[in-house]
Amino acid sequence: MKAIRVTEFGGPEVLQVTEIPDPVPGPGEVLVRVHAAGVNPVETYIRSGKYAALPPLPYTPGNDAAGRIEALGPDVTGVNPGDRVYVAGSITGTYAELCLCPAMSVHPLPAAIGFSQGAALGVPYSTAHYALFHRGQARSGETVLVHGGTGGVGLAAIQFARAAGLTVFATGGTEAGRALLQQQGVHAVFDHSTPDYLAAINDRTGGRGVDLIIEMLANVNLRNDLLLLAAHGRVIVVGSRGPIEINPRDAMVRDADIRGVMLAQAAPEVVQEVHRAIVGGLTDGSLQPVVGRQFALPEAPQAHEAVMAPGAGGKIVLVL
Repeated sequence: MKAIRVTEFGGPEVLQVTEIPDPVPGPGEVLVRVHAAGVNPVETYIRSGKYAALPPLPYTPGNDAAGRIEALGPDVTGVNPGDRVYVAGSITGTYAELCLCPAMSVHPLPAAIGFSQGAALGVPYSTAHYALFHRGQARSGETVLVHGGTGGVGLAAIQFARAAGLTVFATGGTEAGRALLQQQGVHAVFDHSTPDYLAAINDRTGGRGVDLIIEMLANVNLRNDLLLLAAHGRVIVVGSRGPIEINPRDAMVRDADIRGVMLAQAAPEVVQEVHRAIVGGLTDGSLQPVVGRQFALPEAPQAHEAVMAPGAGGKIVLVL
């Protein structure tokens, strides 16, 4: 099969298409024929060699995909060859024609959801649900600000929050991104590239502040996030690319929390609850993954550049 292989850590150019043997499923494993693979920022950090936990070389990147089940290992029940599935975790990597997965990492993909959309589900939708409802304890009637709402996690958080009855604010740095947020039913959209957007958010709440912030770039925004919170508010840190200095008093006077998100820390039963919610939302139509750009497998280097660029407008996907 064809697969992207990384033989040395470095820039996007180290992502090379290679012919490797087809994987064979063992006990408790499922082999999936990949129609689309999701590209996530964390995969660029790993590829560069700058992530805390690095795989042994060579390796195939990727955790998210969608396709059809090709074969089952011994003792796997509940799924069948030919089933449409999305993948949220892979043993062999998803930037490939075939990927080997633990059976618990494949989930049904409704017929109304395309494979490219399915590849947008794993990390972004799992992270969004975990951030909102498990770490953020979001409740109907609260106001949530999705700070950086046009990427995969941001759009997923918006859709979950809307379905759960929250008032949703979101920011976008481009005109096209803000138009997309409007299409997603966001109640108030703000341009985080303008100097007065923080005051505009505060004014929109009548000075009360927001209950919850889903933060994609804490190293830039966390200091100001604390000033936007209502009493007992929570900032949920989904992403950060470096350190930032904050004034702890800004959290103290609001009795506020700053909570980190690391999906790998979620208990297995929580992960399964998250995926039941995703499948339920896909089935009832409240979740509609948005694909920003699609690249062919040999264009994985360009996909890694795109996923780190501003204004993605949805999920970056490799199509096979």
